[in-house]
Amino acid sequence: MSNFNSRLAWFAATIFLYAGTWLFAGFGSKPHLSDLTCSNCHLAGKEVAPGKAGRLIGSQELLCGICHKNVKRMSHPTGFAPKEKLPAEFPLDWKGDMTCSTCHEVHGTMPGLMRSAKRSREFCLSCHDKQFFSGMKDRGASLPQSGHALPNVTPGSLGGGIDSLSLHCMGCHIAQNDAVGVRVDAKGIVRHRSGGANHPIGIFYPAAFGNSGFRPKEALPKAIWLPDGKLSCVSCHQPYKKIHGQLVMSNAGSTLCTQCHDL
Repeated sequence: MSNFNSRLAWFAATIFLYAGTWLFAGFGSKPHLSDLTCSNCHLAGKEVAPGKAGRLIGSQELLCGICHKNVKRMSHPTGFAPKEKLPAEFPLDWKGDMTCSTCHEVHGTMPGLMRSAKRSREFCLSCHDKQFFSGMKDRGASLPQSGHALPNVTPGSLGGGIDSLSLHCMGCHIAQNDAVGVRVDAKGIVRHRSGGANHPIGIFYPAAFGNSGFRPKEALPKAIWLPDGKLSCVSCHQPYKKIHGQLVMSNAGSTLCTQCHDL
């Protein structure tokens, strides 16, 4: 088991290395989106004056999602009006909503296009107080290193069958010694120290259904995400919610389980 943990730690470190390299390669020299025409996003046409820059042809979540697939699904929530006033360095849009550009300088050049030099927990504390983290089971220790859980690594490219998003989650959770810790056995079964259901990850959702005991993949609710068709930690858990890691829906009466399992 120790060898498996060592490999898993190496996998997680590789994910962050790949993600960092991607960010530097993507945003390290010229302004982001400088190779596109302004009218791709702005109503003002080819020449956009600063005072009219906020008038977009769609929501930022929609526009950013054209290139950054599933980014809204696995990221800090946006498209809402925060209850508390944010620091001046994190602007809201004309509606008073938090958007992608609240944290990112959309036409910036810095890695990650971040509006602040702070990272990880310190970045979160720019807006959230410490009580926000103390309310979590692990006091925020297992929060990902950034506002997104989308490492730029092709599933399977790191060896083994575990998908990259699950590896991202376990980069923190497998190291925990309290109730939120998990381990993965040689068969790819996630075993929760909390006593939660043990379940396989990194395998393709069964193609057979009906009498075989599984519902067809096309019939699953949108809340259950199968990255690249695989079962993943994020198929059942949501990382960016007030209760970190909460289920994608209530499992009262095994409701979540029976979305896939045809009993």
